[in-house]
Amino acid sequence: MTPSRPVLIAGPTASGKSALALALAERDGGVVINADALQVYACWRVLTARPSDTDLARAPHRLYGHVPCDAPYSVGAWLADATAALAEARALGLRPIVVGGTGLYFEALTRGLAVIPPTPPEIRARAMARHADGGRAALEADLARDDPETLAGLDRRNPMRLMRAWEVFAATGRGLASWRREPAAPVLPLGDAEPAVIEVENMHLVHDIRQRIDKMIEGGALDECRHFLAAGHDLAAPSGRAIGAAELVAHLEGRIDLDEARNAMAIATRRYAKRQRSWFRNRMADWPRLTARALDRL
Repeated sequence: MTPSRPVLIAGPTASGKSALALALAERDGGVVINADALQVYACWRVLTARPSDTDLARAPHRLYGHVPCDAPYSVGAWLADATAALAEARALGLRPIVVGGTGLYFEALTRGLAVIPPTPPEIRARAMARHADGGRAALEADLARDDPETLAGLDRRNPMRLMRAWEVFAATGRGLASWRREPAAPVLPLGDAEPAVIEVENMHLVHDIRQRIDKMIEGGALDECRHFLAAGHDLAAPSGRAIGAAELVAHLEGRIDLDEARNAMAIATRRYAKRQRSWFRNRMADWPRLTARALDRL
């Protein structure tokens, strides 16, 4: 790696990307900048595997836990925060090391983000009502009629993505795919950085995911969910999409036992990792790959 250039590290959950970022930050005098859409929320530390106090003391970290749990937060908001963090790193002479598993954040950073008009509150309320009444199928049907181009590229299992596409068309009369063809100039073009996607063998990932879940539960994930509920937060909100939140809440409410919650968390995490790997494979094919063996040599 060229020492003077920013580093971009993407990888699925439980792949070791945060440990690599911290090691590079210590070695090169860097700052770790979060690119994970759930680690931004203040209410989730254990459940999203945010850096520990020990890790935070080893190197500067930015954009972790800085968003209130009930606040809206978009890729555009993250890009603005990341732009400020990169400028701060340059001013302080620190090497930026951007790390996370949210492919859309990296895409916005390196390819540019379309400036889409904000969604009026009444349109957002209509989208949520449409989902509440008809579920994902209703949103899909509307998009198939109004914006099939965007629908073709969406993860249809993700209601937040469907609602976002629905909102954009309802608010602007143009599809999300059409807006995205007009991105602003990228904040950090890929050619100006040292990018890498971490690849992990599936059997190793499954083992590491299970170990991580056990550590989360032992480390206070249930208490985080109790506080989440006590504060009046909703699992339907963006912050409620933290992997494992729904399963642990189901246990706290007496609907499943703890072993069932662990198993459900493992299944949800594996599915999430599969979606991440699919994104990296299809949308970040031009990024160099790092295997576990290569990591050992760094």
